[in-house]
Amino acid sequence: MGMLFGKPKVSRITDHDRAVLQMKQQRDTLKRYQQRVEKLLEKERELAKRLLSENKRDKAKLLLRKKKYQTEQLERTEASLDTVEKLIQDLEYSQIETKVIESLKAGSVALKKANELLNVEEIEQLLDETKEGIDKQREITDLLSGALSSEDEELVEAELNELISNEHQKAMDKLPIVPLDNSPFNAPEIKEEQKSPPKKIALEAQ
Repeated sequence: MGMLFGKPKVSRITDHDRAVLQMKQQRDTLKRYQQRVEKLLEKERELAKRLLSENKRDKAKLLLRKKKYQTEQLERTEASLDTVEKLIQDLEYSQIETKVIESLKAGSVALKKANELLNVEEIEQLLDETKEGIDKQREITDLLSGALSSEDEELVEAELNELISNEHQKAMDKLPIVPLDNSPFNAPEIKEEQKSPPKKIALEAQ
């Protein structure tokens, strides 16, 4: 039958919880007793006044003696109530301390496991590699930003001029070749002796 309704629930109430609960119940009992005695003392005080007004001095005195005893009981009740209240606070605070200590223990165990996963030599090697990479990148950045000596600058300038000259030559080589035979500037010169002399026209005499 038990299997049909699932597994029985496991109680999570500890002895510490039971102790705190019992203290709180005792506190509530003392408070109820305190309230009852305070009401009774007020009634007996009023009754003593009435007995005195009725000229019943002995009964009033006896009632006041009873009231005095109950007042002392009330004071002891208040002292017990203070003790119980303090004990409840101590128990609850000790429970908080226990949880804090458990958390610290768990954190210490987790930190220990994390430290076991981290190898000091591997970390140092990683830091060295990272430093080398940073130094290399800084060196490249300095070169690109113009941090060169005068000799290096001259070499760079010469290489740049060589590249410009090569590119210019390549561009010239790609230009089309135009034949110059039909150019008017290359027409064959006519020699003076080959020129025909001007024809003379005779005029008839009148």
